[in-house]
Amino acid sequence: MSKGVKWDMTSLFKKFNGPDMIKFKKDMKNGFATFQKEASNTAPLNAKNQAKWEKLFLQAQNLFAGMSHYRLYIEGLSSADATNGEYTKEEAILNLYQAEVAKNEMYLKMALKDAKPEDFKTFVARPKLVANKFFLTELRETGKKTMPSELEALASDLSVDGFHAWGRLYNSISGKLNFDMHYPDGRVVVTPIAQCRSLMGNADRNIRKAAFEYGNKAWDSVADSCAACLNGIAGNRLILGKKRGYRHFLDVALEQARISQKTLNAIFEALEECKPFIQKAVKAKAKAIGLKKLAFYDWEAPIDLPNADNFTWEEGVKVLENAFGIAYPKLRDFLKFELENKWVDSEPRPAKRPGAFCETSFMNGESRVFMSFTGSLNDISTLAHETGHAFHSEMMKGMAPYSQKYPMTLAETASTFAEKILADGILKDKKSSDSLKLSVLTNSINDIISYLLDIPTRFKFEKAFHEERQNGEVSVTRLKELMSQAMSDVFGDMMEKNGENPYYWASKLHFYATDVTFYNFPYTFGFLLSCGLMTMFKEEGASFLPKYEAFLKYTGDEMAHKVAKKTLGVNLESKEFWVKSIMGLENELKEFEKLVKKVIKNK
Repeated sequence: MSKGVKWDMTSLFKKFNGPDMIKFKKDMKNGFATFQKEASNTAPLNAKNQAKWEKLFLQAQNLFAGMSHYRLYIEGLSSADATNGEYTKEEAILNLYQAEVAKNEMYLKMALKDAKPEDFKTFVARPKLVANKFFLTELRETGKKTMPSELEALASDLSVDGFHAWGRLYNSISGKLNFDMHYPDGRVVVTPIAQCRSLMGNADRNIRKAAFEYGNKAWDSVADSCAACLNGIAGNRLILGKKRGYRHFLDVALEQARISQKTLNAIFEALEECKPFIQKAVKAKAKAIGLKKLAFYDWEAPIDLPNADNFTWEEGVKVLENAFGIAYPKLRDFLKFELENKWVDSEPRPAKRPGAFCETSFMNGESRVFMSFTGSLNDISTLAHETGHAFHSEMMKGMAPYSQKYPMTLAETASTFAEKILADGILKDKKSSDSLKLSVLTNSINDIISYLLDIPTRFKFEKAFHEERQNGEVSVTRLKELMSQAMSDVFGDMMEKNGENPYYWASKLHFYATDVTFYNFPYTFGFLLSCGLMTMFKEEGASFLPKYEAFLKYTGDEMAHKVAKKTLGVNLESKEFWVKSIMGLENELKEFEKLVKKVIKNK
């Protein structure tokens, strides 16, 4: 019985730095130079040069697809072996290529933004460009919010050693940080800070609390450096946003997420309306682990279950295949396909980076799933989640590469939907033990805390931070105050006294992501949309799945609310849809409370 499998990357490049990879990089480098030279010497789009700009756009799209192919390979190798210095060096080159892709898109924006409406209309109607109409329209609109071309080129170049350098500095600081973990038996173990969050998921509250307290002492030792990174990233964004003509810093986040302000408002209005239900879920979780209220380090605490299931890799795959097979045979078949073609790396081994992800090449349509399987139900759920991402990409095959560039909001929908199918399959399986079912339902309650409380907390903090950052750098003391206040506001009287985490702004990697701003609300969006989709699936049965697949196919080709309206017939700008999504979790809460009484004594 294996603990996992290793992927095969040779279909991307036969060998790292082999002849095919070296040639590919040379062609990419020459392609960037050729495109940018020709684009800079071509007048903006007009009635006479449409054929030239069509050619240039298709060149840029091919380079974008090539970069995704190279990124999949390099990020895959460096994640699977973080100790390999050659892979780490290659990641720096990847950053340069990504900057070149951004520069290419800047040239396209400059060409389109001031084009006459009639010329643009004719341009997007050209046979080779029809498939890219939405992306071209989006480029034109965002192009209207750009600085002069020479400043945009300078900003792109400076981003590598300036803006993105803040993110790399944070990664370096957090990657090297250790803390002294004090165990209840008196042991003190020097522990990487990356393990702090998992220790806060321990069933023993004394261990959770110690990890929280001593982990925060470590974060306090680097707080000034983390604050400098956070201020640097936000300051850069605010200055560029203002120079580009954005009225509010959230406008950039909404643009990246491809959602309207109405949609974001509708989600938070629904959260407010459903607050009594959400608080009921928190109370149920607290009661199940023997508490009246929760501190930060209790959010992900497991229930100490008797005879908790543990799985071999083969058993875990079987559980997932069975669940997918009952509800969605096409998804099961895809899971088998990705495993047979060695697209998955799940073997736990030294030098692997923590975490999980799925990346796709827009050049050959292949995906790769990265994770470390240790035998838990959560690991099976992670495989479901990442397979959902890969399946999403599979549904988009044949679309133009730029039309496969879907936003994070919609990226988190297919993955979470796959998790829900897994959970539903386990709960419906008569062979599943009560303990396993309770584990599944505990994850569901933890999801409510994570997506409907934790992430809104992050959003509230980040919004308040950016508002203050507009007036100058924000101190460590003030960052701690803003974080604690956000937690207190969102959790209310469900938070244990002094149970906030004032250093959450330092320990949460998402605040330091430089490729996406406001790396928070898209998760709540994706979770709730998947809940809504699951409700529709249960109501409509198999007839829902073709609509779902059409939705996935077009997620990169329209604003989120328009895709949902066109393919699913739902209104994401309406509070009612999101309320129904939240309240669709009510039965899971009832089953959770029932099983807690049945499985755990004295609850």
